[in-house]
Amino acid sequence: MSKIAVVYWSGTGNTEAMAAAVLEGAKEKGGDAAIFTPSDFDVSMIDSLDAIAFGCPAMGGEVLEEDEFEPMFSACQSKLGGKKIALFGSYGWGDGEWMRTWEETCKGAGLELACDSVICNEAPDDEAVAACKALGAALAE
Repeated sequence: MSKIAVVYWSGTGNTEAMAAAVLEGAKEKGGDAAIFTPSDFDVSMIDSLDAIAFGCPAMGGEVLEEDEFEPMFSACQSKLGGKKIALFGSYGWGDGEWMRTWEETCKGAGLELACDSVICNEAPDDEAVAACKALGAALAE
């Protein structure tokens, strides 16, 4: 059974709803999954995990949330090699540039994403919820 963390930051509840769907998908596939906010998660937890889903919405000029999420993610990057990781988040403007930048940051650090990232505009619709469940399932497989 894969041990999975779903780590997210949400300002409006949209990314939180996505995180809940990721968690549900992981558990439906038999994963031992738990959900965390950046203040509840730190680099010391990574060694005990098989997979991590990171969720953060686009902020400001299409960047990750800078006060809590980005510092936590940056601190974790060096320990993520060899782990199954996936990214998700919502946005309210733009075209998803923050996710492309985030994916490139991961690839530049030598990290391999376990599946396609999931993004949605504003609140997740049924299609986005299904994609989030599939992301969670992919981490549990």
